Amino acid sequence: MTVLDSAALRRDLADRLAADGALRTGPWRAAVEAVPRHEFLRGGFFRRFGSAWRPVPADREGWLDLCYTDDSLVTQIAGTIVPSDIRGEIRREPTSSSTLPSLVVRMLEDLQVADGNRVLEIGTGTGYSTGLLCHRLGDDRVTSVEVDADVASRASVGLGACGYFPNLIVGDGLAGHKDGAPYDRVVVTCGVRELPHTWIEQTKPGGVILATLGGWMHSSELARLTVGHDGVAHGRLLGGQVHFMLARPQMPPPLGMLPDFDSGQERHARVGADVLDDWGARFVAQLAAPHAQRLSLTLADKAHHVLVDVEAGAWAALAQEGEQWTVRQGGPVPLWDAVEDHLLRWQADGSPALDRFEVIVTPEGQRVTWPKI
Repeated sequence: MTVLDSAALRRDLADRLAADGALRTGPWRAAVEAVPRHEFLRGGFFRRFGSAWRPVPADREGWLDLCYTDDSLVTQIAGTIVPSDIRGEIRREPTSSSTLPSLVVRMLEDLQVADGNRVLEIGTGTGYSTGLLCHRLGDDRVTSVEVDADVASRASVGLGACGYFPNLIVGDGLAGHKDGAPYDRVVVTCGVRELPHTWIEQTKPGGVILATLGGWMHSSELARLTVGHDGVAHGRLLGGQVHFMLARPQMPPPLGMLPDFDSGQERHARVGADVLDDWGARFVAQLAAPHAQRLSLTLADKAHHVLVDVEAGAWAALAQEGEQWTVRQGGPVPLWDAVEDHLLRWQADGSPALDRFEVIVTPEGQRVTWPKI
């Protein structure tokens, strides 16, 4: 590999991102053309083959070209496993990755940074997005927090190889980094179920927070909020069906032993579970049942769509019989009642698109609302 090879690949990547509309301004184009993504992938990455992951080491033919594809490249599995640990395949869940460049760049554009801004990044990951921020603003104006010490260490090596030395913190990103506050911008490269007010407290009035808001039913969207002088942040969802791995403290709990689905009470459902195949409807359902996980099971030789709230001990199991859906619910909270009420109200209001939803974060918590059409 030569410097010329890498430079050509970076220019080609910038051209593709600009053509797709993710890369929109000159300063970020200069950053994409300058920052070598492959330096953050020297340890290799995993690629999916069927239901398994296989390592792609840095010495494999074609590795460099793959580094400059517009793909998310998984760099850690099951919390500790990196490509050099595996000979063959692994079937576990990814826990860290280099996000696809189009999303990284879109978020940096949507962050609306200006020269001289100080930025807090939540989730260093491989360090590639951190490097882009350093090139755009300067090392001394970038603070990045990573919960995983090993991931942070590898990012530090990659950043150093590129000549960047920002303030890297190992810790819980949900707590931000108050010692460096206040910040002009906060950008979050993991998903969250609820935006912590800590981020608002550490952002200057007029500052912007950009984060992916989602939940345990796996529907998520970018949210951009502006912080007011009163310590309240207001904003909108931006649309686009953005997905990030959830922040580790906000991951769902293990399901454990499933409840007895023969218990509870059964009725005809006003809304069938097939509505959850729609991204927007699923986002609305998450608002109604934020602690529920969704799964599919075969019960009594029939396919069921199931919601389980482990913490509350509540559940709902839905099955289709002809054109009619039935729901059986158990536990202290009727989960599907809450989901139905929310979905029917959203539909009565004209099923507004997610990019019309408003988000407000106060010291008391988060509220997501939608307008009537």
